[in-house]
Amino acid sequence: MIPTVHEDEDRRGRASYTLTRTEHGHVWGVCAEAEGLFGEPQRGTYELFGWIPEGAEVRGWAGSRVWLVPEDEALGPWLLEDAEGLGRHPGTDSLVLTGLDDYEGPPEGHRGPVRLHDEHRWLGSCRDFTRVLPPERVARPLVLRGLAPGEKLRRVLVTGTRRALDLEEAALEIRDHRGEPLAERLLWATVSAWRPSALGAELIDLELDGRLLTPIPEYTRPIWERWLTGPPDTPGVWAHLDIRRRRAWLDLVQERACRRGHQDRPAGHAYELDGRHITDVPGLYLALGEAVNGPGGYFGGCLDALDDCLRGTFGYTAPATMLWRDAATAREHLSRAMTPDGRPYGLFAEVLDVLAGGGMRVTLA
Repeated sequence: MIPTVHEDEDRRGRASYTLTRTEHGHVWGVCAEAEGLFGEPQRGTYELFGWIPEGAEVRGWAGSRVWLVPEDEALGPWLLEDAEGLGRHPGTDSLVLTGLDDYEGPPEGHRGPVRLHDEHRWLGSCRDFTRVLPPERVARPLVLRGLAPGEKLRRVLVTGTRRALDLEEAALEIRDHRGEPLAERLLWATVSAWRPSALGAELIDLELDGRLLTPIPEYTRPIWERWLTGPPDTPGVWAHLDIRRRRAWLDLVQERACRRGHQDRPAGHAYELDGRHITDVPGLYLALGEAVNGPGGYFGGCLDALDDCLRGTFGYTAPATMLWRDAATAREHLSRAMTPDGRPYGLFAEVLDVLAGGGMRVTLA
């Protein structure tokens, strides 16, 4: 289990948050505490009429990536991420499904049969569906406590007009307590309140309207708190997480990697992959990342990204060798996968092909 980080004297103030204006890049201010980052993202809700399950009923969390494949072959499939089945609608034959909508969703007003899969198995089908508009929710404010304001922000607060207090699009850059870049979140920042901070002289608590701020899902809070203390010192810290939280761990690993430089090892290096915990797709890429770049390392999150990493600048130089220990575990769990449109393929074999094409000679053990 990942330990929860408590805000005691040993932890407080070690992470840092920098608010910058995306257009010009100047810094509005820096602080050590941010409230309002975690919450429930706006989710799309679908009612699937005439639902016929294929296997177990879809109830509760349904998968990191659930594809809705229309019967009309002229249309492509669309994606619901972090999908959750809310069960049968009372008194009907329909299933209610929620998730984070892909930006390329179904055409507006489209109705017709669809079939659903989670990239491993078919979940079921329906004769028709509709998208239920969720109620408008008031965005939670983002409060930056103990903020050291930059000169430009000081002038904004002194001016105090509605126009001046609209900071427009901003980025909140998040660093761990070692000062290393971890992540970034975008928001349309409007100052709604500010006051002197109890955390120090010349510091303020700044409250921002959180419009366009996508909250970090609450269930990932322990993962974020773990990473805010710094990267793991040992591999496999993620191994006992369920697949949903492994996906969240991988997302954060990938986001952190995009903000860091990597020193490529020379050609001819011998890698060793611990395959004991590769029972799902996130586990595959987490194990690969740690085999190449050490604990918490990144080396792809899908086949295309893995291919990119093999081209250099992500810690690897071709050619090289890799000893894949306990490869039978991945072969068992990843040999049957599905493309977005539902065609079966072998992910385990595809990964071996991509590695070979990138100059990595793999020995299975």
